[in-house]
Amino acid sequence: MTTKIGFIGLGAMGLPMSSNLQRKGFDVTVFDIDDAKMSKVAELGAKKAASVAEASRGQDIVITVLPATQHVEAVVLGEDGVLANIDAGGLLMDLSTIDAKGTDRVAAACAAKGIAFVDAPIGRLALHAERGESLFMVGANDEDYARVEPALKAMGTDIFRCGKPGMGSRMKLINNFMLLSTAQIVAESLALGTKLGLDIQTMHDVTGNTTARNGQFHVLMVNKALKGDIEPGFTIDLAFKDLTLAITAAAENRIGLPMGSAAHAVFGGARATDYASKDYSALLNYACDNAGIETPRIG
Repeated sequence: MTTKIGFIGLGAMGLPMSSNLQRKGFDVTVFDIDDAKMSKVAELGAKKAASVAEASRGQDIVITVLPATQHVEAVVLGEDGVLANIDAGGLLMDLSTIDAKGTDRVAAACAAKGIAFVDAPIGRLALHAERGESLFMVGANDEDYARVEPALKAMGTDIFRCGKPGMGSRMKLINNFMLLSTAQIVAESLALGTKLGLDIQTMHDVTGNTTARNGQFHVLMVNKALKGDIEPGFTIDLAFKDLTLAITAAAENRIGLPMGSAAHAVFGGARATDYASKDYSALLNYACDNAGIETPRIG
């Protein structure tokens, strides 16, 4: 029997993921506030819902991919939200990157209604989502994981079970804290190297063959900012939100994050500029602007 999936949120990640589900044989119903995005998935055979409520009814699994904690809580816990409409025996899987305490609140609300819950935040970039090569960090019990595993495999290639519900969100917080802080170091390094007269290809080749190799330079920036493409992707605004989650979690747990706090401040400055809505690889452009040099390009 074909699994019925209600998919809510068709942003940079949700649009290609819902499309891959539809292409791979799932019965998908989509909802987003942007009708044009729904139409793109509908062209593949998916159904368009008029509301969150409609997207939630009659589904085996409801998937949410939304920008921030407040959006997830509004969509799931709202008066006419997912939990008010999902069928008995249904399962909610949230792929959003949100505050772990927000994930805990959603999980508790699901448990109170007898609805299964899985958190499975997404790793990797939009270009990986388009190719069906996403990574998922999953918080779930064994039974619920078995229910969502086929859908996860239709959207990605790597699935890591991180523990009980809520542990996926906690792993994603650490993952993004590390990668976003690294991205800022890479941007500063490349700006400095350019100022010193080094060729960008030389910097790429040398660091790619030492332990300095990293995904932010050798995967992200070579495919985005270094090609002159800073359209999102994953915006600096959203990256700032993710770093804020880490800084807040650290404060709540009495842990100092001096390096991360410095990176957080830089993202805060960048989001006060026109780069706010650009891909976070535009940190390179921002660093080069501040250094008074042209952003390098790679062939």
